[in-house]
Amino acid sequence: MTSFRVTSDRNKVVLPGGTIGVFGGGQLGRMFCQAAQRLGYQVVVYTDEAESPAAQVAAQSIVADYRDVDSVKSFAKRIDVATLEFENIPLIAVETAQEFVPIRPGHQVLAVAQNRLKEKSTLRDFGFPVTPFHEVRSYSDVLSAAGLLGWPMVIKTASGGYDGKGQRKVSNATQGNDALELLGPEPLIAEKWIEYVAEVSVLVARNPAGQVEAYPMFTNSHRNHILDLTTVPAIGELCHVQAKALEIAKGIAESLMLEGLVCVEMFVDKDGALMVNELAPRPHNSGHLTIEACAVSQFEQQVRAVCNLPLGDASVCRQAAMVNLLGDLWTGDKAPDWTKVLAHRDAHLHLYGKAQARSGRKMGHLTVLADSALEAARLAIELRGQ
Repeated sequence: MTSFRVTSDRNKVVLPGGTIGVFGGGQLGRMFCQAAQRLGYQVVVYTDEAESPAAQVAAQSIVADYRDVDSVKSFAKRIDVATLEFENIPLIAVETAQEFVPIRPGHQVLAVAQNRLKEKSTLRDFGFPVTPFHEVRSYSDVLSAAGLLGWPMVIKTASGGYDGKGQRKVSNATQGNDALELLGPEPLIAEKWIEYVAEVSVLVARNPAGQVEAYPMFTNSHRNHILDLTTVPAIGELCHVQAKALEIAKGIAESLMLEGLVCVEMFVDKDGALMVNELAPRPHNSGHLTIEACAVSQFEQQVRAVCNLPLGDASVCRQAAMVNLLGDLWTGDKAPDWTKVLAHRDAHLHLYGKAQARSGRKMGHLTVLADSALEAARLAIELRGQ
């Protein structure tokens, strides 16, 4: 198994009191800022959206296009190290900033994570199990993919998709051609449709010194392609796959020479086999419950990793469940009455400061602690109300 080479000096330690830059202004950046501030860091956010959730809480923010090289240079000169809260940042921003400061994770990890074809090919070549796939550029490729993968299959854009965007399930050649016309003309990827019994994820951190720390495996449920519910620890038969899932996730972090945090999303099939579906080299929605459930949250762990500090304890202190709070819960601009949630001693409400609620938009999340993951899930769903 080979690994990426890191040619520049990546051993810089940024102690508390330093300044961290974050590319991206969403809720992940917001919660990262809050974790960094607790450790005494200043945070500068670079975002293309004014009044973004992260900019609301950061010490400073720069609002500019990610391809604005001069603005990126100004940003990089204000900070000691930079990280990111979403992986689809234009690579020119990373390439420009890393001339001045370490960017963690760097260009080599983002180049893999931003392209599904490269991601799947890289992981396959490293020897990790991935969902079977085939490159699609033409109608003949659709037919070739069907011959290899069978119907139905999923055709996805190679880059840019999230929460179900940029993909179509196809069950015949006509649907495959329709997906090609809708999602093209850029290269696409066809993936085998997996009849899975569970979707799981593992968060793993690695700092430049080479220390690796993984969280216990999370179990995830989706609704309309958006994460709906996450529980920890594993329940029932899934307990038997956790050790392998952690082994895969740690191996990926080592092979990519990760500096930061990565979430490895996996399918579990009926035989208990694991297949890597996607990578997210940043904090992840499924890891939000670590704020209350674990000794060190995913956001503090990201701070520690990118600053090259000792990583924290990722063990679970309380069994937990997290549910997303989407804009569908709002009536117009009127927020739900959170009185019932706040009255529960083991319920923890997180709202992201987004002014406008829209269907499918992540407005916040709710984490519930309990004596079992199943009880936590039941309570979380009940308190959310949908």
